[in-house]
Amino acid sequence: MSQIDKASRRQKIKDRSRAAVAGTAVKPRLCIYRSLSQIYAQLIDDSGSTTILAVSSMSKENKELKGAGVEVCRTVGRQLGEKAMAKGITTVVFDRNGFRYHGRVKALADGAREAGLIF
Repeated sequence: MSQIDKASRRQKIKDRSRAAVAGTAVKPRLCIYRSLSQIYAQLIDDSGSTTILAVSSMSKENKELKGAGVEVCRTVGRQLGEKAMAKGITTVVFDRNGFRYHGRVKALADGAREAGLIF
């Protein structure tokens, strides 16, 4: 499968899932982006088009962590969950952004659940 086919396939999946997933101020959307070397997660209020909270493997508190392996992703998920709970957010809508729910994406979701987020 060529790179163009992979990109267009992911875009189709992303568009299809975004049609069904929307976040509000009470129940924001947990959006994940996974690159080859890093992982990013943010809570988004789609009704106000604002980012409520963002955490990544490149954040200041994650300087000692190397790369974006499964354990790093689990740590990022825990940090996101803890910060969300501190802001009073307990439930979210999970948006995997066209990525498979496997490996690093699953680890981030599990870390967020460990911190107390419900989705």
